Amino acid sequence: MKVMVLSSGGVDSTTALGLAVSKYGKENVIALSISYGQKHDKEIQAAINVSEYYGVEHLFLDLAEIFQYSDCTLLKQSDKEIPLESYAEQIKETKGNKPVSTYVPFRNGLFLSSAASIALSKGCSVIYYGAHADDAAGFAYPDCSPVFNEAMNKAIYEGSGHQLTIEAPFVNMNKAGVVKMGLELGVPYELTWSCYEGGDEPCGKCGTWQVRHLYRSCRSLRS
Repeated sequence: MKVMVLSSGGVDSTTALGLAVSKYGKENVIALSISYGQKHDKEIQAAINVSEYYGVEHLFLDLAEIFQYSDCTLLKQSDKEIPLESYAEQIKETKGNKPVSTYVPFRNGLFLSSAASIALSKGCSVIYYGAHADDAAGFAYPDCSPVFNEAMNKAIYEGSGHQLTIEAPFVNMNKAGVVKMGLELGVPYELTWSCYEGGDEPCGKCGTWQVRHLYRSCRSLRS
């Protein structure tokens, strides 16, 4: 069976890639990285490095035009500052009633739909992506929730003529569980990027860096 993995170059998607390689063998795994008009390409470069490490085929897709109307703080056209606070603090501000400012509108839905077409063309039977429970908490990223995953899986399964399914192996797992699994799999976290800024070094302040920082006791996550 062939598997396509959405690979962003971050901790979660790299763990998903490591899991897929472990289960199916590198010859049966394809990594797909998608640009969405973000302010830097550090994560794409990280995804390329990770794919080279595992020796898997790597594909790239640019969906920036679809997101050109969004004012999400992560995107090039936004003049808003990326929040330098934890997700928990951001959720307090939204009161759990709407996504955080770094939510890119329906990104995972568009990523999975686009990936489905490519996956079918490449003979894949399943798509992996790295959504986990902490991202969905407090309605921060609603396209990371179990309900969303189930709905998208049903749509893609039916829309592909029952040829393709999606799996979010960490959807009911927190970040600690993802990292624990990754360390057991020997995932090369030193190659990953966890920062919304695109500098030479992580900013040390944004939400995604703060989550990574929680696990700094793991040597490979210290950067």
